[in-house]
Amino acid sequence: MATELIRPILTVDVVLLTLHDDRIHVVLQAREKAPHAGELALVGGYVHPEEDQSTAAAAARVLRDKAGLAVRVLEQLMTFSGGDRDPRGWSASVAYYALLPHEEIAERGDASLRMLPFAQVKGLPFDHDAIVAGAMQRCRRRAAYSSLPAFLLSPAFTLPELRRAYEAALGRSLNDSAFRRKIDELRMVEPVSGSVSKATARPAQLFRLSKSGVVEFDRTV
Repeated sequence: MATELIRPILTVDVVLLTLHDDRIHVVLQAREKAPHAGELALVGGYVHPEEDQSTAAAAARVLRDKAGLAVRVLEQLMTFSGGDRDPRGWSASVAYYALLPHEEIAERGDASLRMLPFAQVKGLPFDHDAIVAGAMQRCRRRAAYSSLPAFLLSPAFTLPELRRAYEAALGRSLNDSAFRRKIDELRMVEPVSGSVSKATARPAQLFRLSKSGVVEFDRTV
């Protein structure tokens, strides 16, 4: 008797992280279709071989088509696979994590999107809890030796905002003076000429990253 050919399901799932009220939040979306219709889950979808040159391209397309979002940082986490993670059959999901400023998500005004603090993200469908936990662990590890947390902010930011982004990503407090010295040593940021933030009573100089991509340091922050 011939063995029936099992065709695996191939999808991408994106853990979209943002900073709100000085805490890392995960952006979730209500599922439109079964299984788990109406439940909050990661933004994800099928890979389309006819149009996606890679799983990274598929992840960017899914974010754009389903959430109307484009991100500056989209990095692969790992692949989650097996026969018991999706009731539709044996599946593999290439998971990514992305960072985006809160303002860009809020501007969308998309009722299907929800932002929840990382600590409150539990009970998601499929194996999305494990994917979120893995992404947060990776983010915290990389925050110690790269410019990754800066991508939680708008392109122009103050140094106190940058420190708070690092604290949220690392999960610990940082001495302000020591942090500023370290950022200066690493030559990570440059002032935005003639620009100041008026968010507080005392205007503060705005800065931007000196390089457009995520940069790894030779020493930890």
